[in-house]
Amino acid sequence: MTAPAAPRAARPAEPRAASPIAIEAAAAAARVPVPRDRPRRLRRTAAMRALVRETRLDPSMLVAPLFVRPGQGIREPIGSLPGVSRLSPDEAAAEAQRLASLGVGGIILFGLPSEKDPVGTGAWIEDGIVQEATRRIRSLDLATVLIADTCLCEYTDHGHCGPIMADGSVDNDAAIERLAMAAVSQARAGADIVAPSAMMDGQVAAIRHALDVAGLQDTAIMAYASKTASGFYGPFREAADSAPQFGDRRGYQMDPANGIEALREMRLDVEEGADLLLVKPALPCLDLIAAARAGFDVPVAAYQVSGEYAMIAAAAERGWIDGRRVMTEAVTSIVRAGAGIVLTYAAGDLAGWIAEERDRS
Repeated sequence: MTAPAAPRAARPAEPRAASPIAIEAAAAAARVPVPRDRPRRLRRTAAMRALVRETRLDPSMLVAPLFVRPGQGIREPIGSLPGVSRLSPDEAAAEAQRLASLGVGGIILFGLPSEKDPVGTGAWIEDGIVQEATRRIRSLDLATVLIADTCLCEYTDHGHCGPIMADGSVDNDAAIERLAMAAVSQARAGADIVAPSAMMDGQVAAIRHALDVAGLQDTAIMAYASKTASGFYGPFREAADSAPQFGDRRGYQMDPANGIEALREMRLDVEEGADLLLVKPALPCLDLIAAARAGFDVPVAAYQVSGEYAMIAAAAERGWIDGRRVMTEAVTSIVRAGAGIVLTYAAGDLAGWIAEERDRS
């Protein structure tokens, strides 16, 4: 009987010829060099990112704006500024105490007087609303810098930053005289810093002279040196009831397109005696913040104005963005540009978030 034939061994499969495209891709990959620099090493963990972070926020560099109105026990929400209210002086004092407990570095007061007139008398009278709130807050002996916004638009019945001439323009020289009177009154009430924001020519020199003559040499001036006629101020005008009754403020606030002019304004204010420079608004003017930091040897502040804040807050309310993350990122960018002080309606929130992050670490 014939033995069965052994099974035939399987024939190895013929290798498939690589396509020209695959061959070229493999050759190209072989030529790609291994990275020498690997910045991602320093982004690998949260602890590593925190260790190498270049720009750090601290509550002490934040200033919270407060809107003060007559009355007692009043917290009146402002529709276009989520989370912000008009406060009576007693409530402003309570809010200042809360902010101080969070480590917020300062507050700036804006007044809503009970009466207005053509020249803004309420800005400099002894019992003015900002003066009353300043005295009340000062009596608490808080570790907080008190700043008074020194302007006339909240106090004039026409909403402009000085008396009006026959042609409808603001009388610059009459305005700076009244701004100086307001600054002296605010300083006597206890303001550490007065902050002229009217953008009148010569306002810093007039205020410095008046303060010195009044024996208030220690009161500092934070000049709104670069303040543009911006569309970002809308919510503020509702909050402070300060919208112009006619025309606009482009005749004295700066054209947002002019950077060289902004630097000239800063230089003039420093020469006139400004102790600090303020850029307003902040995010649209990051280049000017950087230029101010590079060009002048005084502290540089920036104001994250009402429109900047409101856009983030409103989008967060609708769930479109992570409000905490975006607000922190926005303020960090302002500091990264060169601001050592940031005025922001989010000051209290930011201080709380910073404390939470520190507690976690």
